[in-house]
Amino acid sequence: MFDLRHKVAVVTGAGSGIGAAIAALFARQGARTVVVDVDDAAAERTVAVICEAGGDATFRRCDVSTAAEVERVFGTIAGEMGPIDILVNNAGIAHIGTIEDTTPDDFDRLYRVNVRGVYLCSRAAVPAMLQRGGGVILNMASIASLVGVPERFAYSMTKGAVLTMTMSVALDYVKRGIRCNCICPARVHTPFVDGYLHAHYPGREAEMQKVLADYQPIGRMCTPEEVAYLALYLCSDEAAFVTGQAYPIDGGVLVA
Repeated sequence: MFDLRHKVAVVTGAGSGIGAAIAALFARQGARTVVVDVDDAAAERTVAVICEAGGDATFRRCDVSTAAEVERVFGTIAGEMGPIDILVNNAGIAHIGTIEDTTPDDFDRLYRVNVRGVYLCSRAAVPAMLQRGGGVILNMASIASLVGVPERFAYSMTKGAVLTMTMSVALDYVKRGIRCNCICPARVHTPFVDGYLHAHYPGREAEMQKVLADYQPIGRMCTPEEVAYLALYLCSDEAAFVTGQAYPIDGGVLVA
């Protein structure tokens, strides 16, 4: 089950956190995995981990918010590896603040990466998927696209857009072999979280970790690996009947 052999999988933002976990798991399942990121060092670490475990991974540097760069990188991937079977739009940036705390520059920066990036990468992948008779697009949304989250104004805006783009792509291509879904995690314990707490709450990291953990009724944050297992299902042939769906992985937030 969940065999990805002979499939080309592109994972954006795969230098760390959720993206790195997805890339590593897909490679373990046999995919030829392309790690896409703007952080060369982080992406190379992901590739090294995958290759040391016997997997197949390469790195392509790409700013997903830049149209010409996305077209070039995706064209190179298709030329060297063949049509993309799986695209995971995971690259994204965070922001904390209300509408009063969000500057126009903040708003535009989040839109460029979190929304425009998903659009550009999906637009680059779809023609090749159609050429080969189908494919899978998986977008990383957020619990913030389903419910209100305090002080996440701009971030929630972008993830709401990802949710509706997912539904639109799924509907437009359901008869042409392309499935599109999104995952909506609650808080996930990634290196970004640790770095943020260290920078903004020095000496109070443990206290704030508990605050973040307690947001989920289950009593802890999600792990990147748990998100990766859901991603594996949605990108595998076992999920062939699933499209246009938003999958919460939230530790009980929506039912509390």
